[in-house]
Amino acid sequence: MLEKIGLGNTIYDLRKKIQQAEADLEQLGEPVSDIHELVETANLIRSNEYLQKANLKQNELLSTYEQYSEALEKLLSTVFEIQNDLKEIVKEQSSLLSKPKRTTTKRKAKASKK
Repeated sequence: MLEKIGLGNTIYDLRKKIQQAEADLEQLGEPVSDIHELVETANLIRSNEYLQKANLKQNELLSTYEQYSEALEKLLSTVFEIQNDLKEIVKEQSSLLSKPKRTTTKRKAKASKK
């Protein structure tokens, strides 16, 4: 049933995207601090570039986490459906086992009539 939905591959791919986005954010490191030999405007430009890159990666990470959680919700929903199906099967089997056997009671009735 899970193969039909393809959730296994989707979750794996999204998890890889999350790991890559987190690694990219980590590689950015900290924002560039003031470099004494450069003019203050150059520092502001660098800081702005850093903030743009960090913002882009954070947006990518949030988007991927959203897709990941949606895929997990679908997977969980499928698991609950399977669980409910199994409960119904167990109820049916239980009711079949608890019903009295008719063949046995008919034989006893015939034997008592003789």
